[in-house]
Amino acid sequence: MFDAGGDDRRFYSQAEPRPLVPRAALVGVRIRRIAALCLDLVLVSVLSVGLWVGLLVLSFGLSALLLPPLFPLVAFFYNGLTVSGWRMATLGQRAMDLEVRLASGEPAPFLNAAVHGVLFYVSWLFPPLLLVTFVTSDKRCLHDILADVIVLRRSA
Repeated sequence: MFDAGGDDRRFYSQAEPRPLVPRAALVGVRIRRIAALCLDLVLVSVLSVGLWVGLLVLSFGLSALLLPPLFPLVAFFYNGLTVSGWRMATLGQRAMDLEVRLASGEPAPFLNAAVHGVLFYVSWLFPPLLLVTFVTSDKRCLHDILADVIVLRRSA
């Protein structure tokens, strides 16, 4: 509660306090995220190339100029569907024993998960944005903060 000024009105903050994250859930998260990213990039690339070749063959080559933006679309749905699924992680994150949750601790819905993926790929255009993880106490990157998610170790 805080005082708004001279007219004696009081305003209550609607923000709920964030749950405390156990330190064990954050140990080694940065290195594991990098390894998971490498695995996911390979997987999304293979999916994109397979889909591109399949659509190229089905359209008899007529859609060759329309298919280049296929990688971002595949990455969007890959991240959104896998992170919002019951395992709460992409295949690379699962291999590295990670999971993605909302900052409040709940499972991430599709929109948050997909936006998290888009913001991640956009942050690669501005690499200094990835350094935010070194100043946050819960090891969240800027795209994590904007999508309101946190990446934790599953086994912790």
